[in-house]
Amino acid sequence: MKTEPGSEIVLNDLAPTSANFQSEFIAGLKRHPKSLPCKFFYDERGSTLFDDICELKEYYLTRTETKILHDNIEEICAICGSDCVLVELGSGKSSKTRLLLDHLETPVAYVPIDISRPHLLRAAEAINGDYFPLQILPVCADYNQPLTLPVPARIPKRKVIFFPGSTIGNFEPRQAAAFLRRLATWCQPGDGLLIGVDLQKSRNILHAAYNDTRGVTAAFNLNLLRRANREIGASFILEQFRHRAIYDEANGRIEMHLVSQCQQRVVLAGEEIRFEEEETITTEYSYKYREEAFRALASAAGWRAQRTWIDEHRLFSVHYFRRRNFVAHPLEISRNLLQRREKTRKFAVHRPNAFVNAKGASFHEPPGSAGILADVFLS
Repeated sequence: MKTEPGSEIVLNDLAPTSANFQSEFIAGLKRHPKSLPCKFFYDERGSTLFDDICELKEYYLTRTETKILHDNIEEICAICGSDCVLVELGSGKSSKTRLLLDHLETPVAYVPIDISRPHLLRAAEAINGDYFPLQILPVCADYNQPLTLPVPARIPKRKVIFFPGSTIGNFEPRQAAAFLRRLATWCQPGDGLLIGVDLQKSRNILHAAYNDTRGVTAAFNLNLLRRANREIGASFILEQFRHRAIYDEANGRIEMHLVSQCQQRVVLAGEEIRFEEEETITTEYSYKYREEAFRALASAAGWRAQRTWIDEHRLFSVHYFRRRNFVAHPLEISRNLLQRREKTRKFAVHRPNAFVNAKGASFHEPPGSAGILADVFLS
């Protein structure tokens, strides 16, 4: 595309307020056990630290996903088709998006959605300058909350939602199913979902990725407390907490925690929160899927699998789904999964540890999948 100054960017600003941050933060610390939404990582400093994480040698996710996109970009963009509007969730620096924009045929518009306003605006302005006359429609928002997508000036043939980085893994499986279904309601039949999903792998690889030797991930995690001190006047002493990331094999997920190193109390917005020594705040889950399990999850949530790309070391996957003609109501999804679970139980009597995939074919579920296929949508 032509490189010249773009038109002025108009930000759709739906960002959560400081009052939202305060109320959710305090509510999270009053839970038992304590937990905080991982969306709070991404203030301006947190977003910059996450960009640094993506460059770490231990953090395989970003470079592996980027290589998958690079090696298969012609096929990916052919499936996306011409004249699409590209909607990216958690757009960050939009670095992976440039691969798509360089190869998509006459894209209509790019809609980056991110919770960090400064990060979003910098990335949108850079894209705007490099891809004129592509229309750039940034949205600053928490995409877990209801939002209305901006309408491009030119009518697209389809919408393609781009959700890279295995951010879907931050949702617990039932939440992931509900979120994928909500994305389907944003779309029309035939619209696409291009999504990165991390795969199950060795504990050593996972441990190194979330416990880097430079301590960048630790700084990223502790920045949550620094943000609370700055924005809502909390009294966290950062040196009295430490980062911990562990792999929970039974549930197939990385868990990130902040661990209190002593008995202490913290005051924020007039509320007193007490911590015991070694008490934790859960700050993030990162679920790792088997490719068949994730396809089944998305299928039940209203998406039809079209193509999956996986790197040679089978570390990471990128999937393209099309929105089905019909998206089931959550109760209908639950009924379907109950029936599938009953079929799975009957099958497992004869084949222990075996499960049935979306097409009825059997496969063995390794430790760590936690019955994702059978139980993920039941709420």
